[in-house]
Amino acid sequence: MAIDEKAVAALDDRVLGPEHKALPPAAWGRTVRQFLDSGPHLDDFETPVLTIDRSAVAANVAVMADWAAASGVRLAPHGKTTMAPQLWARQLAAGSWGLTFATIWQAQVARSFGVARIVLANALVDPVGLRWVAAESARDPAFEFVCWADSVETVALMDDHLRSAPGDARIRVIVELGGPHGRTGARTVEQAHAVAAAIGRAERLTLAGVGGYEGALAHDRTPAALAAVRRYLDDVARLHRELAESYPGGAIVTAGGSAYPDLVVERLAPLADERGERGVPTTVVVRSGAYIIHDDGFYAGISPLAASRSERPLRSAMHGWARTVSRPEPELALLDAGKRDLPFDEGLPVPQGLAGAGNSVSALNDQHTFLRLPGGTADDLPIGTVVRLGLSHPCTAFDKWRLIPVIDDVHAERPRVVDLLHTFF
Repeated sequence: MAIDEKAVAALDDRVLGPEHKALPPAAWGRTVRQFLDSGPHLDDFETPVLTIDRSAVAANVAVMADWAAASGVRLAPHGKTTMAPQLWARQLAAGSWGLTFATIWQAQVARSFGVARIVLANALVDPVGLRWVAAESARDPAFEFVCWADSVETVALMDDHLRSAPGDARIRVIVELGGPHGRTGARTVEQAHAVAAAIGRAERLTLAGVGGYEGALAHDRTPAALAAVRRYLDDVARLHRELAESYPGGAIVTAGGSAYPDLVVERLAPLADERGERGVPTTVVVRSGAYIIHDDGFYAGISPLAASRSERPLRSAMHGWARTVSRPEPELALLDAGKRDLPFDEGLPVPQGLAGAGNSVSALNDQHTFLRLPGGTADDLPIGTVVRLGLSHPCTAFDKWRLIPVIDDVHAERPRVVDLLHTFF
């Protein structure tokens, strides 16, 4: 079982209260199930509110699952994007190989919902976290966990902490290769070889493969950016081939955020068919996470599965809804959503469905959106009007909400709320 379906279903038994932003007071004291049985609509909620479009999520899950299968890679979506077990369950049910996380706490949340295969795309040197992994592996031999290391010092510290850990299970470790001016990761293939050798000498670690994150090396799809990503992925492939005789068992090769998964497939997918002299099977794993929600901003502009690049594109499943609370100038409206509610790190919200050209958001304060209305008059967008906003970057949208309403159709005149997503941030 990839996830504990009963634990996920039990989220419907949680009691709602004022700690759940935007929910109407009529929901307080009811369970999620009871509230949904009352047939709520979006206009029953307070503003500001973030919503998820059910049909877009379903379409995105199917698009990515089919794309990965056709490309010959496995998916381990980055669960930190949503930290929503209900969405993790959908991804795993659609065939995802496992789930990826960035911190040991995130992995522990996933494990509390029974997630059976976890990739920690980070170094794990926290002694409490390492002992937890060792204990959980001893408790459940079927639990599969793999983390990263990018230096000999990291390997030594991990092994030292594990000497006092329970059981005798060995933690599987991927050598992380980085790049100049990137994020983490050994900066050269030669340095990565030293890390692999240190893992091989460790008492409680096992060499599991190679990987990294190409998204730290580029931020657009210009020829120079694509060339930089390809060079990096070629180094990952080279490192894997050079380590082929060092793997004690099957190997994992993993890369792929949500910006360049097509290049990961282009450069790394062929490795799944290469066995080398020892015949070591290789699993190529793509860790894209944002695809399930997509957006109307950064990923819409860079993803190979965006509408401008794909015949079967991803769709934005998230939207903000904010109410006009002030019209102090003819060309300015202040909405009641702000940085506490909506993402802004990869682009400001975009107003949708408004008449007139050139309408745009110029700034967000903590609890206000500055909506500019060129050529507007005092009669445009009267106080109390609700505006739908397209958003950019789901990773920094979900973390602002403990509970997110799921609607049946974002384009409906009066959308129905058909579910509530619980997040764990």
